[in-house]
Amino acid sequence: HLPVANKQGHPIRSYKVLTNMVSMALKQVSFTACSASHSRVAPSARGSQTFAVRPVVAGSQRHVRRSATLKFAPGKTASDFYGQTANFQTRNVCKKASVSGTITCSTADAKTVAVTGASGFVGSALVKHLSQQGYKVKVLARSASSRYSMPYTGVEIVQFRDWERAICGCSAVVNLAGEPISTRWTPGIKREIMDSRLRVTDRLAAAINACSEETRPAVFVSASALGFYGASETGSFDETSGPGNDYLAKVCIGWEKSAKAAQTSRTVILRLGIVLAKEGGALAKMLPIFQLGAGGPLGTGNQWFSWVHMDDVIGLIMEALTSTSMEGVYNATAPKPVRMNAMCKALGNAVARPSWLPVPEFALQAILGEGASVVLEGQQVLPKRTMESGYKHKYATIDQAVRAILK
Repeated sequence: HLPVANKQGHPIRSYKVLTNMVSMALKQVSFTACSASHSRVAPSARGSQTFAVRPVVAGSQRHVRRSATLKFAPGKTASDFYGQTANFQTRNVCKKASVSGTITCSTADAKTVAVTGASGFVGSALVKHLSQQGYKVKVLARSASSRYSMPYTGVEIVQFRDWERAICGCSAVVNLAGEPISTRWTPGIKREIMDSRLRVTDRLAAAINACSEETRPAVFVSASALGFYGASETGSFDETSGPGNDYLAKVCIGWEKSAKAAQTSRTVILRLGIVLAKEGGALAKMLPIFQLGAGGPLGTGNQWFSWVHMDDVIGLIMEALTSTSMEGVYNATAPKPVRMNAMCKALGNAVARPSWLPVPEFALQAILGEGASVVLEGQQVLPKRTMESGYKHKYATIDQAVRAILK
């Protein structure tokens, strides 16, 4: 109801003027942030499709990045936005109508993750999991002619030229892009192995840094590899160990340096071990041979095989996205690495076939050239910092993992 007189008792001559005044007042909104339990920064939100309307509660105040004193909506936790027990440390843009005293919190992009390498072995599994968990996924395609077929809800394919536009407003970015290394290394292939990782990661960091404070993703999760440590049959490495000096170590050093250029609230680098799953990777290549009874170790069999189950890779990525305490480098490996001989024995037992027929080194070198070092050399890598973070591996032993994959 509009008043017909002002405070001095004089009649208001024009309802149009008064209506305009009320309209202007309603348009004056202030940025506020929804409370999230255990979160230093509220979840990211952008757009206006979904709103949570809550009354303002006096006395519940906090500061969030360049904002003035902020009031929080009661009863909102991180799980309201993410379906996770932990928090996504990302920004949220909410609006408080200065007249009505209500808070409107947009969650349109609060669960949006941009992913590179989405058509790859790990990337495709991640996109599937994110979709199943109710996230919106922006698949960042590297080729302008890329056409993905992903039968999942909430997935948007973004061409290379549109990456900057797509990244701003996302909650997080996950970088899994890179050319496969299990191939014959020609000089051209070696350049592409290096350039494909650095080029994409540099582009992502620049795109993230170009976003405004309100739309910049708060979390950047970027893959690296155990090749960072170099190869060794006798040494043991964890996240505090220095880098090696071979070709793959140099690739990983440059890869991680590019990732650290992103100016996000948190950057998490996951050094991936040998990922095991039935759908691809090393196990998928070895399985048919073992099922025929012709399987055996590659080379001497004494090289270390620092492995990780695909479920734990996805679990660690999700932990990196949602846990505000995770930042820096973590080894994405199982807590109990094994020698190649033990890996082959576990696989042979799982398929009830012998595993006695080795593949000699010269045969692999003839096929893969310098690239044979990927399978003939290894390193014993322990996930020390990963375990200290509180992450609980679903599969800790190789026998357990192989049986679960083949059941």
